[in-house]
Amino acid sequence: MKIGLALGSGSSRGWSHIGILKALAELGIEPDVVCGTSIGALVGASYVSNNLGKLEKWACSLTRFEMARFLDINTSLNGFVDTERLHEFLNEYVASDDALIEDFPKQYAAVSTELKTGREVWLTTGSVIQAVWASISLPGLFPAIKNDDKWLVDGGLVNPVPVSVCRALGADVVIAVNLNGDIIGKHFAKADEPKKREASVVGKITDLVEEYTGFKFENNKNNGEQAPGMYEAIAGSVNIIQDRITRSRMAGDPPDIILSPHLAHIGLIEFYRAKEAIDEGERCVERKATEINRALKR
Repeated sequence: MKIGLALGSGSSRGWSHIGILKALAELGIEPDVVCGTSIGALVGASYVSNNLGKLEKWACSLTRFEMARFLDINTSLNGFVDTERLHEFLNEYVASDDALIEDFPKQYAAVSTELKTGREVWLTTGSVIQAVWASISLPGLFPAIKNDDKWLVDGGLVNPVPVSVCRALGADVVIAVNLNGDIIGKHFAKADEPKKREASVVGKITDLVEEYTGFKFENNKNNGEQAPGMYEAIAGSVNIIQDRITRSRMAGDPPDIILSPHLAHIGLIEFYRAKEAIDEGERCVERKATEINRALKR
């Protein structure tokens, strides 16, 4: 029986994939096909490259300050992420520049979106780093990546949980990880918590963008309610898109097992909360252990 694992998109919530992979291994389950979208593509590539332990150690050591160092606030408007630092990170904890997908001992695929046409792109050969980079390029945070004469962005825009890719690569049973099950409306700042937003990493991003662009959301003076900031509007919109697309895609091509860790409390780029996400990933597998064994006829 060929087991496929579809690792979904969800930005910082995706660290839970590490916990899920660890918990599946404890059950004696090792996927033959690993397909990922966005953060799922990153963690999946680290797993098939045998770098998952290093990635987990680094993620759990990440602080808010270290996270902020990945951000490059400038006037180029290509994105907020320091691409040079990101490249170093990918080489250290995912794969080297010369690593090829076809050389992996397991089948692997990363999902991306062609910016010009909106078509879904499956990256199943060639550079691992290029595939991961294309899959994680969330508009607004990362610049689009050119691959095979196509400008590619985050795969979560078209296929947030790549069950269909696992099927296409020959998986008999597909375990899917959906990180978008309960996230709608979770990233809007509350009117009574302005200081909390200002002190957070994402709050600083919003403040810096407002400083550089001069663009601000005005407060609603009629009822005193604070209008959503730029970050809250973007994060909320991304959440809606991914939730709706995930529901539609999985209704048309349902997996055999759905793992839905409870991660709504973790913000879009709160990558420094890795330990919480990883622990919940492990708990999620424990809750579904009986169902997983039944689906695998064990």
